[in-house]
Amino acid sequence: MKDLNWIKNGLIAHRGLHTIDKSVPENSMMAFHNAIAKGYGIEMDVNILKDGTVVVFHDKNLNRLCGVDQYLIDLTFDDIKNLKILNTEETIHTLSDVLTFINGRVPLLIELKPYGDCDFFCGNFMKVMKDYQGLWAMHSFHPKYVKWFRNHHPEIIRGQISEYFKNDPKMNKVSKFLMKHLWVNSVTKPDFINYGIHDMPNRYLDRAQKKGILVIGYASRSQTEFDKVKQYYSNSVFEFFEPTQR
Repeated sequence: MKDLNWIKNGLIAHRGLHTIDKSVPENSMMAFHNAIAKGYGIEMDVNILKDGTVVVFHDKNLNRLCGVDQYLIDLTFDDIKNLKILNTEETIHTLSDVLTFINGRVPLLIELKPYGDCDFFCGNFMKVMKDYQGLWAMHSFHPKYVKWFRNHHPEIIRGQISEYFKNDPKMNKVSKFLMKHLWVNSVTKPDFINYGIHDMPNRYLDRAQKKGILVIGYASRSQTEFDKVKQYYSNSVFEFFEPTQR
């Protein structure tokens, strides 16, 4: 039996406990250190490199965070290991190194970014995760990644991330419709849904919740937003503030 209580009731810091002034970057060791110091669970992003190394990093391109216009899937870890994030001393770390640092001290909600080959990414990800002893779950926007876990590791907690995708001009209308209405759930069978808070509440989530699927939101940036999500659903990951459970 999967235990989702930590996702339902815990406080989970989005990309670690990073700061709005960027002095503590997202998905950095300092952000993870700060979250652990507060006892917060950590939501983090992972990507795959050309050499199969799984790294903790949000974007598919290095430009926004490191000022280098190159794609991760074209690079090896040696290519990026010395890059600085947002002009700080923080660097990009492998998932393996991050897991060694966290060492089960807080639960982890790990988002697999939908870039690169699914089998290659998920297979290499599980090589890293297979011996990890702490609490963790995966989630992803791409139904193919969630379905991979349904097929290959059904024992692992899996989540489907979604929203209305109003600001995504590259996404076709059919995909937006299927994702927004959560019709992909019939294929992925997620244990929980993580939905954009600015598109909550909605009838698609209400229907899923009535079926017993856990619903959380991302990412609350104030107590007001956090409380609004919890008025309708179970929880919300948060960033740029420290929430109070009511």
